[in-house]
Amino acid sequence: MASTGADDLYDYIWKVVLVGDSGVGKTNLLSRFTKNEFNSESKSTIGVEFATRHVTIKGKTIRAQIWDTAGQERYRAITAVYYRGAVGALVVYDITKSQTFDNLNKWLQELKDHADSSARIMIVGNKSDLRHLRAVTQEEGRLLAEKHKYSFIETSALDASNVGEAFNNLLVDIFKSQVEDPTVLPPSSQHQSAGHNNGQTSSRVQLPREDASGQQGGQCFC
Repeated sequence: MASTGADDLYDYIWKVVLVGDSGVGKTNLLSRFTKNEFNSESKSTIGVEFATRHVTIKGKTIRAQIWDTAGQERYRAITAVYYRGAVGALVVYDITKSQTFDNLNKWLQELKDHADSSARIMIVGNKSDLRHLRAVTQEEGRLLAEKHKYSFIETSALDASNVGEAFNNLLVDIFKSQVEDPTVLPPSSQHQSAGHNNGQTSSRVQLPREDASGQQGGQCFC
């Protein structure tokens, strides 16, 4: 794979994980946010996939390293390690499948067990374009989020509704809690250094590693 040879400067690198049952649309949410792409033929994630995007918030450049974790039970032992060091998470369910909503408590417990205790969490009801097939009401999603004091949003990776808002609102929430209140900032999430871009926007990995590369665009919340 060709390298651009360019250096990308950033102030912070933050690990964000996408979790939820297989088939809820996590991979397409990631692709829509980082590459503005949607693949109706996308297959279930094997292990973990990742992509990065740079966002500017109040003059600080954030390198968001977004991990898409496999939803199948047989990959839990592999992917559990990826929660470590995560400072944010989108916990995703399919609004047309009540079982994926019922399973949210399992995913929230995994985050509690493996992610940093200060991680910011957003509950996401995906596939809002299929509202005519809705099995979980928006109010149910909102009430669950309020119960746990998390944020909530409904999205559609297909038509891009609220996808940018979901990721960007989570990143702004992380910024507010960790940069503007640095007493809760985990040392591992703060990097005053240069990153390298080898032109890669995403990758698929089978074994744990903490390095990620590439970016697709950037956004400013100045």
